[in-house]
Amino acid sequence: MSDNTKLGQRIRQKRKAKGMSLNDVAEKIQKTSSYLSQVERGLAEPSITALREIARALEVPIFYFLIEEENHNAVVRKDERRILNFPGSHLTFELLSPDLNREMEVIAATLEPGAATSEDPLNHLGEECTIVIQGRMYIKIGDQEYELDPGDSIYYKASLPHKIESIGEDDLHFISAITPPNF
Repeated sequence: MSDNTKLGQRIRQKRKAKGMSLNDVAEKIQKTSSYLSQVERGLAEPSITALREIARALEVPIFYFLIEEENHNAVVRKDERRILNFPGSHLTFELLSPDLNREMEVIAATLEPGAATSEDPLNHLGEECTIVIQGRMYIKIGDQEYELDPGDSIYYKASLPHKIESIGEDDLHFISAITPPNF
């Protein structure tokens, strides 16, 4: 079974568990029910922005669609991380915490030069703390704008719309701790 098919099945299962129709979710994400049906059947691959909107509409973290079972272990081996990567997006997220059934989640992200975490600033519940490992980061939080270098960190209320961009010549690598889990 392809990754797109598994992703689509997880979306369909959550939508049905919430008692929502294709049309209900499609309206919330401002897409057609035909598009959402194609995603659920694995015929279309949603962009990272579309998957975030689907997750928000279904009130689950984005990584919910990628985790098939709860991991009771505290150790997450590098080669066993859950990875969220979309072809052509120039953006990769890795779940560093074992699962989403904790008080926080920790993610590692890689953005190619010029790439951004989303098209428009997004917000979510909770708080976030991010540290730059490599590259240069531009982050806009509400009306505030910051540039961070390796070793710099920033803490913010995630309810403020925020967006991260890679502004250096090298890939941007950063780690974010988010509470509660809802990425």
